[in-house]
Amino acid sequence: MKNRLKEELADTKRLFRSIPAVIPALFAISVVCMNLLANKTIYQSELLALDGGILVSWLSFLCMDIVTKAFGPKAATKLSLFAIAVNLLVCLIYYIVSVIPTETDYTAFNSIIGGTWFILLSSTVAFFCSAVINNFMNWGIGRLFKKNPDGKAAFVTRSYISTFLGQFFDNLIFAVLTFTVFAPIYWDGFHWTAVQCVTCSLLGAGLELVMEVVFSPIGYYVLKQWERDGVGADYRKREAAV
Repeated sequence: MKNRLKEELADTKRLFRSIPAVIPALFAISVVCMNLLANKTIYQSELLALDGGILVSWLSFLCMDIVTKAFGPKAATKLSLFAIAVNLLVCLIYYIVSVIPTETDYTAFNSIIGGTWFILLSSTVAFFCSAVINNFMNWGIGRLFKKNPDGKAAFVTRSYISTFLGQFFDNLIFAVLTFTVFAPIYWDGFHWTAVQCVTCSLLGAGLELVMEVVFSPIGYYVLKQWERDGVGADYRKREAAV
């Protein structure tokens, strides 16, 4: 067990040395921004509710798709855990700042950055589950393309399907935990029905898929640049040898 942990730690260090720094940085920023922007609902109806996080959620899934294609689903999941850890650290700092007493009234500011513990818990669980689903679904679909696995058709197919499913389960898990488990207890009985959870999750995933379609050419371009530059080649050879 101890040796296994050492091997995983060494593999993780090697992975983060191999991935261009801009990807982990953008990924972590997008997850932190999603958590903060989720405090504002930008559209709400009986069938659909959207928060500000939708404006950056595509970036998180695009980063995972790029890393999955270049380094594999296990690597993308490790990157997801890194982003989650950064987000939790930022939330802790936000909370500490929100409870520091000041002479000026910062009630509105504190209520936003202080957050709600069960929303943070729900979003963290939802994002981790959706990341695992997205990464391994993306990898599995990619294996079906035998003739041209590195072509554009393969990339968009694996990205679109995995993103839609990943986003759907992200939305669904968050909605179920927040609005059917915690909200009835802490928000005076307010809750969503199962139909509302599923409907909002489907519609939200559809809109987030549109964002992925718009920005996926960037991901494909990045991967082609990495292939030409040999990015991650040493890591993949090491993984294949193991």
